[in-house]
Amino acid sequence: MEYVTLGNTGTTVSRLCFGTWRFGKRHGDVLETDKEEAHDLLDACWDHGVNFIDTANVYGDPDGTSEEWIGEWLGSYDREDVVIASKVYFPFDGWGDPRPNDSGLGRKHIRRQIEGTLERLGTDYLDCYYIHRWDDETPIEETLSVLTDLVREGTVHHLGASTMAAWKLTKALWTSDVEGLERFDVTQPMVNAAHYDAVDDYLAVCADRDLAVCPYSPLAGGFLTGKYDRTEDGTVEAPDGSRGTLTETFGDRYATDRAWAVLEAVEAVADDLEATPAQVSLRWLIEQDRFTCVPIVGARTPAQLEENVGAVDLELTDEQFERIETARGKESDS
Repeated sequence: MEYVTLGNTGTTVSRLCFGTWRFGKRHGDVLETDKEEAHDLLDACWDHGVNFIDTANVYGDPDGTSEEWIGEWLGSYDREDVVIASKVYFPFDGWGDPRPNDSGLGRKHIRRQIEGTLERLGTDYLDCYYIHRWDDETPIEETLSVLTDLVREGTVHHLGASTMAAWKLTKALWTSDVEGLERFDVTQPMVNAAHYDAVDDYLAVCADRDLAVCPYSPLAGGFLTGKYDRTEDGTVEAPDGSRGTLTETFGDRYATDRAWAVLEAVEAVADDLEATPAQVSLRWLIEQDRFTCVPIVGARTPAQLEENVGAVDLELTDEQFERIETARGKESDS
């Protein structure tokens, strides 16, 4: 495994982060990852040198399941060897009938949620705490103020921001500078070879301010693994149990004309390197030179994780990198 400094922080992480949103997640009667499978995956992360684990307070069914399972696993390892990130914003077990102050980024909700997150993880601090979304109802000054308190108390080491508009990220960074508050050092947008331009302004801010980028869905929901086929009528033929069979919006979100063109280029590069499309797609992200990029992989089995980790051993030539870039510009998203 290779390691890299996480943006402008002093924390060193593996070139891949392991995402645990599947832990305890249900689609109807289908449980994506049970506890035993979750612990096997975390053991595999350890064996491969993946030291960066991503979760959120609302991952799993019920909410908090992912954090609980990570906490149980973590009890057998040295906490200092693992970098853990979690998130706050959404209602916690209050989706059907949310109560006042049960969501958002106000002081009351953040304080309540960080206590629960730490208890479930069995730790007294987080390495990174993300705001899961932007809160239009709470002044960013209040949010950054309580997050600053958490950092200065030692409860959180670094702050992160997930999906939001570029101007909102800029506003938050400006507020931190002007008010003398802790700033966001890590970001988590959806970025992959097939879908990139939609967040280019956001990434430009990250590059300018030396923020680390930890993309979720780096394989476009599994599309860039090459396991999907395009039918004559343009729809997606998905293997049983794949994301394409579990998510009704999969085709519209991931299988665009541009995505098929990118996949073709990725598969050609994979053939050149005797690698898999997933490894090439992840390596394309790792080799972004405008910012530190640490993709969040969501492997469902230890074998998939081992395949993902193989991306670290690849190196794309300038021609191969450009081949994927050119494919990305062939057609606009449909």
